[in-house]
Amino acid sequence: MHLVILLIALCVIAALGYFFARRKLLVAAGRTSIRPHSMPSYHGLYVALWCALPSLVVLFVWLIFEERILEALLISYLGPEITSQPTDMLGLLLNDIRNLAIGDALSREVDPALQAAAERYAALRSTARAAMLGGGLALGVAGLTWSWSRVQPAFRARHGVERVVKGALIVASFVAVVTTVGIILSVLFESIRFFSIVSIGDFLFGLEWSPQTAIREDQVGSSGAFGAVPLFTGTLLITLIAMVVALPVGLFSAIYMSEFASPGVRNAVKPVLEILAGVPTVVYGFFAALTVAPALRDFGAGLGLNVASESALAAGAVMGIMIIPFISSLSDDAIVAVPRSLREGSLAVGATRAETVLKVILPAALPGIVAACLLAISRAIGETMIVVMAAGLAAKLTANPLDAVTTVTAQMVTLLVGDQEFDSAKTLAAFALGFALFVATLALNVLALYIARKYREQYE
Repeated sequence: MHLVILLIALCVIAALGYFFARRKLLVAAGRTSIRPHSMPSYHGLYVALWCALPSLVVLFVWLIFEERILEALLISYLGPEITSQPTDMLGLLLNDIRNLAIGDALSREVDPALQAAAERYAALRSTARAAMLGGGLALGVAGLTWSWSRVQPAFRARHGVERVVKGALIVASFVAVVTTVGIILSVLFESIRFFSIVSIGDFLFGLEWSPQTAIREDQVGSSGAFGAVPLFTGTLLITLIAMVVALPVGLFSAIYMSEFASPGVRNAVKPVLEILAGVPTVVYGFFAALTVAPALRDFGAGLGLNVASESALAAGAVMGIMIIPFISSLSDDAIVAVPRSLREGSLAVGATRAETVLKVILPAALPGIVAACLLAISRAIGETMIVVMAAGLAAKLTANPLDAVTTVTAQMVTLLVGDQEFDSAKTLAAFALGFALFVATLALNVLALYIARKYREQYE
């Protein structure tokens, strides 16, 4: 509650500072012949930023270290006779104290000592939140007072605002890069642990996937097999089926909407087509499992074909429907971006509209179309819910789309479901599969850059 009050108060102070700073500058500019260096809105933004940013920075830092500070104060309150117990038991005790203070479930009976500790923790937390509220408001008022004194026609408020914006962009870029590097390193570290248990050759070229491992040395039938080839082939098979469905439909619809459709039809059809991108994947999974898969099984039975109740064809077809908007929308943007002079020049020399589209527009828009296709492929490779619900979990090495198969992402979900120990080959295999997906996606991006550079040089 204190956090909400502080945020609302800072927003109110910043809004008032923006309004009155603009008004102060306009009044000051009207009383003198000096032309203001910055527009009134920059002065308002400057004051509003100094009202909110210092408090928000201090609030962010406090929220990071609040729990550690409260825990240290609570440990000092408990005394050495309790804090001298083993680390795991002390952690469980502190967790129970926190749960009792906020009303969650406990792992032990409540005794007077535990109740007193919980009340102490609640009091410390309430005091800390009140101090946070008071300190945040004080910083906001101090920032308002200081920045208000600088509002005058000669002050370069625009430079100050632009420095803050530039700093925010740098921080956002840094966070994005650090997050990406952190994800890569964490997956790579766990993958190295996996490959110290299972040979990388067995993983990449093995033809059997059975990740069940023994919990005890005397357990039978638990040696485990970690050959990922059936997973790779299942992923590629479903992705291929999805692209066979999505590529022609998405590309042809993009060509129609950008080159042949009237503005009214385009404005009506394109939003309807892009609605498919907003449908949750679990809905597609239900559609595949309850409608498409039974229909394909019955249709195949009528033709004398043995179609599995969960098949790569059902999952791939529904996945293709799901990624149509990716190809259609991005390809449409690439086609529309082709210079109009190319169209007019082609038509001027006697080419038909179809010839212009085929021989001029599509080659010029090819980098964007290729990027759209590779994005759709990456989306299909990373899809999970549809393949779990419609393709099955059978790690079968087959190229028959009527059989049940599994994919890399489906197995990653299966391996990490439930309580798992992150020191066994079974659990670590999920990270190795994730690293393989990362390498595949990186290869697709490199290929897209190569194709874009090769063809862009011909039309610039």
